[in-house]
Amino acid sequence: MLLTRHQTKQGARWAVDGFFLWRDFTLGGLLELRRDAMLQTLTTLPRADAATGELLAPIEPLHEVWAAGVTYLRSRDARRAESQVADVYDRVYDAARPELFFKALGSRVVAPEMPIRIRADSRWNVPEPELVIVVNRHREIVGYCAGNDVSSRDIEGENPLYLPQAKVYNGSCALGHGILLCESDQIGDLTIRLQVRRKNQVAFEGEATTAQMKRTPPELVGYLTRELNFPNGVFLMTGTCIVPGEEFTLQPDDIVHIEVGASTISNRVAGSPG
Repeated sequence: MLLTRHQTKQGARWAVDGFFLWRDFTLGGLLELRRDAMLQTLTTLPRADAATGELLAPIEPLHEVWAAGVTYLRSRDARRAESQVADVYDRVYDAARPELFFKALGSRVVAPEMPIRIRADSRWNVPEPELVIVVNRHREIVGYCAGNDVSSRDIEGENPLYLPQAKVYNGSCALGHGILLCESDQIGDLTIRLQVRRKNQVAFEGEATTAQMKRTPPELVGYLTRELNFPNGVFLMTGTCIVPGEEFTLQPDDIVHIEVGASTISNRVAGSPG
């Protein structure tokens, strides 16, 4: 099943498999249920008209997006190369406890086809294509979507304590195109693809798989929810292993296309505000 969120004349509205659900349906309410009850509810709900309208990010304003870092060997190596304290990332990669950080509220998440941004005070900005897992209040993985954890690598490289400024700013988090509901064991080997187009030419592209992740999604969820409750569910970005080299930085009007399994998202890069 695919959950999508659409802009209509009456406001945002959810759909399942291309058909609108009732107007008062909320993702937060759905994620209060256990996984089996959630799927049964969606299966038995009456469907309305075929879904139309602009696609919104598949998240609600008060949902939280968290992120995990250094979950792939390629990510560890890239962050070592950018950092003035490279051994920090070796220690994180090898440690039992993962790196976890807050990324965005749902109200700040960028929808498909809407602009992502690069910081005005950064010279080295990259997209980070990631599997984003959706977790209910009972700590169960119920689905996934594609995500872009846009990052300023030079800011984080200057000092690891600058990570919030490198990762959390307007236009730095994009999710789409919808939530693919699935079993947790179905996300262990999903293909991740990234392509950046600049002036109708491919400026960068790469491909990886979630099977290359050192830490499993259930492990990451376990640490995130160990001392933190999410009554209406939570979204967790699981890290990237497609990292452009030092010669690449995002530029205004680049088009960033990401595929994670069956979920896709494309966004244009906007310039910094004047």
